[in-house]
Amino acid sequence: MVKNRTVQALSVVALSLLVAMSFAHAESPKNLQDRGKAMLRDAEDMVMHGGMGDGKAIVHHCGEVAKHADAILKSLPLTDEHGKDAVPHLQEAIKQCTRVAEMGDKVDPGASLNPAAKARAAVREAVRHLNALRDSGA
Repeated sequence: MVKNRTVQALSVVALSLLVAMSFAHAESPKNLQDRGKAMLRDAEDMVMHGGMGDGKAIVHHCGEVAKHADAILKSLPLTDEHGKDAVPHLQEAIKQCTRVAEMGDKVDPGASLNPAAKARAAVREAVRHLNALRDSGA
């Protein structure tokens, strides 16, 4: 009986530490929304350059999209529902940008445009969720 209470007490302490750590690493909703806007700009530029046949620009902007998405993932508040909803879209953007990076800038830009367009769609959806983050300090 005493053992169970000790385990329960340790579980509560561990959970409160995790919540505190999530607040310590979480950025303000405004900062996350600004990062999301920068990520969306890169995603739009990536597809625009792909349409013009510039393979190097696709790879460059896709790399920037992946950096933004990774930074946002690391600083999302775990307690906000919209933050949780943005996670799979950010992960999808990173996955598609990884495909673009693996293809490199020497392939036909049309080939890398498909995953780039999928990354842009994921970014748009993630930004929609980021814009819905509460300003109440999620």
